[in-house]
Amino acid sequence: MIKKKAILLAGGRGTRLHPYTISTPKPMVPIGELPILEIVIKKLKKHKFTSITISVNYQANIIMDYFEDGKKWDVEIDYVIENNPLGTMGPLNLIDNLPNDFLVMNGDVITDLNFHNLLNYHVDSKNIFTISSYKRTELIDYGVLECNKKNILVSFSEKPVKNYLVSMGIYIVNKSIIKYISKNKLFGFDHLMHKCLKNNIRVNIKNHNGYWLDVGRPNDYSEALKDIDYIYKKII
Repeated sequence: MIKKKAILLAGGRGTRLHPYTISTPKPMVPIGELPILEIVIKKLKKHKFTSITISVNYQANIIMDYFEDGKKWDVEIDYVIENNPLGTMGPLNLIDNLPNDFLVMNGDVITDLNFHNLLNYHVDSKNIFTISSYKRTELIDYGVLECNKKNILVSFSEKPVKNYLVSMGIYIVNKSIIKYISKNKLFGFDHLMHKCLKNNIRVNIKNHNGYWLDVGRPNDYSEALKDIDYIYKKII
């Protein structure tokens, strides 16, 4: 049986989540009794992802000492160390023996997304790159003006609501895409998307309607703490 592979990105400094990350790497900030990254790993194990590579940089030893080889969670964990920050996609060039299709996700994302189903969708659709997306609704709390080149008002909206899709920080990747990722330099998700668009590489989007929280800012962290019961009972 082929083991399902997940790459967890845990190398960021987490500056937006200060003061919680002053002495702790962001993926190790606790949500209840468990650090965020442990919640992610338990969720991956639930969906049969048992081969996990964690990409680390900032305070790497804290993460590596905590998770070791993954036996405690009945998974296999290894690590790649970014000597310099490589962004979201750059670390993929450091990983050997990748399967044809694998999951890549940020180490600070909490979601009830079914990773197994997302992988199957990607493979069955013969996708090269699949983004798991989430619909956000934003109230613009102002009167919004539109004008022409002569600064004459052409439309007006009072406190409009804007709907848009955002990346959840979760991707299924076919390894054929790696040749487009620059080596030994910062190369993010944004860089790869621009390169895909420039080279007419099809990128698929799969929307998720359930729970998703990117624990990147203090407000997000407060939200996660409010949702502890749901996270512990429904997600892991």
